[in-house]
Amino acid sequence: MSENLTPHVVTLGTAGGPRWWTGENAGRRSGIATAVVVGSAVYLVDAGTGVGNQLMKAGFTPGDLRGIFLTHLHSDHTIDLASLAIFGLFTMARDKQPVQIIGPGDRGELPPVSPRAVVAPEPLFPENPTPGTASMFASLMQAYATDLNDRVIDALRPSPLDYFQASDIRIPAAGGYHPNQNPTPQDFEPFEIYRDELVTVTATLVKHPPIAPAFAFRFDTAQGSVTISGDTAPCENLVRLARGTDLLLHEAIDFDWVQRAYGSLGTEEAEASMDHHRRSHTSALQAIDLAERAGAAALALHHLVPGTTPDSVWHAHADAFSGRFLVPNDLDVISFARTTSEMAVA
Repeated sequence: MSENLTPHVVTLGTAGGPRWWTGENAGRRSGIATAVVVGSAVYLVDAGTGVGNQLMKAGFTPGDLRGIFLTHLHSDHTIDLASLAIFGLFTMARDKQPVQIIGPGDRGELPPVSPRAVVAPEPLFPENPTPGTASMFASLMQAYATDLNDRVIDALRPSPLDYFQASDIRIPAAGGYHPNQNPTPQDFEPFEIYRDELVTVTATLVKHPPIAPAFAFRFDTAQGSVTISGDTAPCENLVRLARGTDLLLHEAIDFDWVQRAYGSLGTEEAEASMDHHRRSHTSALQAIDLAERAGAAALALHHLVPGTTPDSVWHAHADAFSGRFLVPNDLDVISFARTTSEMAVA
């Protein structure tokens, strides 16, 4: 019997934000992470808090991974990358091909200082303030060198560097990208970042200031496609990447919560936080508009901020979308396979 290659995603973690959400409805949603599954191959997008446990609960291990794709280097998308690599060693077959970790490169310069700052903050680690994916992963492994060398030398365990290979995405020069002057070029063409016999992965630059670069990814298979927005404000590059996709997973923020959380504080920090959320994220209604214009067959909202917002808030505008509308929970399985008739038309 041939392997079932029907493609689907498992929403390992559906909450966004660099925090553990507390209060009403707390504990329902883990940090952002999505498994794209084709047959027995698993491709992970982002590595939020709890990703290793969520991967195991979904019936997978790090040994099933072919690639880890990081949309951007904010901590809520990368915080458990080290644990995935170090704890994941215990699930790896000795003959396994290395898992590719693919993500943004070094920004190259610091972001602009908030106009609300009275005194410009001093950057952390000025000798290397904006490491990219490869440098970050090497630093994480070096930070655990005491543990790793104990296990390699005493217990004869393999090195994570033998099983995980990190690399930076190279942005085509013709696109006009610059981290501060032009972080999200208009009319930017999606470009290929990974290919094997099951999937082709393309990327585009999205709008998530101040971080740059920030990517959305599209996975195309023989039976369907899924596009994952990463963190972004409404962005035409995302619409272009997602054109005709079978499933769009798009971030969503509750801007009413932003106002409640920060609006009455009256501090520079609170005002700057509201500035960031407003220019860097997307409401549920805006995500629906983007999915509609892209012609996505299905839209699932994830990276939900806050992670405690009642589902009714996210569903409030569902009727505005002509396709299938979803607000998945952690560990939900969503197929992005086209039907036989749709495949014939394609």
